Amino acid sequence: MFVDGRLDFGLGDSSEQAIRAEAEGYDAVWAAESSHDPFITLVSGALATERLGLGTGIAVAFGRSPMTTAMMANDLQSLSKGRFMLGLGSQIKPHIEKRYSMAWSQPAARMREYILALHAIWSSWHDGTRLRFRGDFYRHTLMTPFFDPGPNEYGAPKVFLAAVGELMTEVAGEVADGLLVHPFTTERYLREVTLPVIERSLAKSGRTRDTFQISYSALVVTGSTEAERADSKIAVRKQLAFYGSTPAYQKVFELHGWDDLHPALNSLSRSGEWEKMAELISDEVLETFAIVAPVEDVGEKIMRRFGDVVDRISFYAPGQYEKDYWRVVLASVRAA
Repeated sequence: MFVDGRLDFGLGDSSEQAIRAEAEGYDAVWAAESSHDPFITLVSGALATERLGLGTGIAVAFGRSPMTTAMMANDLQSLSKGRFMLGLGSQIKPHIEKRYSMAWSQPAARMREYILALHAIWSSWHDGTRLRFRGDFYRHTLMTPFFDPGPNEYGAPKVFLAAVGELMTEVAGEVADGLLVHPFTTERYLREVTLPVIERSLAKSGRTRDTFQISYSALVVTGSTEAERADSKIAVRKQLAFYGSTPAYQKVFELHGWDDLHPALNSLSRSGEWEKMAELISDEVLETFAIVAPVEDVGEKIMRRFGDVVDRISFYAPGQYEKDYWRVVLASVRAA
């Protein structure tokens, strides 16, 4: 089991964060695309470390051309000496169209083509293959020597795809090297919905499970004091309410029989009533989605839920990443 951490440009010097993560024994760190660019966040971390894996978790694919993403990923793979992992996600239609001003249509089909385009571009650089990629959404047919970086001695980076729904999960199993399981995923949904889709799609692509990594970012409610645990509960309730208001994630609620929860959250989100949204997340919902435990017990509880189904685990605890007790959590995962 790989245990990964988080690199956040907003928390200060990302090189210092990466150095600390490597020293504390994390296998990799992931940088998200929120208020900062994840590729930029990882550059200093790549230069400051020797062993630590570095991944975008996630970079918004549809906010960039495949060529742009291929170039940045190739450079980070070289800069990190083969330690880079390209984690991609689709985002949702309003953000792609209104925030990025980019095209949105058929996200699963588009993502499949996007990843295939990346591999075609990398092949043209690494293997000298003539670039002749023509798809329904992307076309890459020009690569002159001036713009060709040439072979990367570390090869192409692994591509991880974030997915919740079955169609995008199927794409991951068919054309990606791994799956980034969204935090808005329960153990039951992972076992009953996600894993069967991965097994079918891997078989369709002629691969086996041991060639594919599943990475899960576990929501954690913890703290070294009652006050910290109370604050952690509030933060995670808010995060779950935010995710739960998104139509794309409705099926997770439905699997558990909470059919009315998404419409209620979605309605409140439209009127900007974020505090009221969090109040709709009951203790049952919270404990189904999140690991709720004292610091010293988090690792054992994570491994009991997910140890036999995921290959990589990371901790998602809004507002708590700077706390010292994550070393204890890391040790408890290793010991479990």
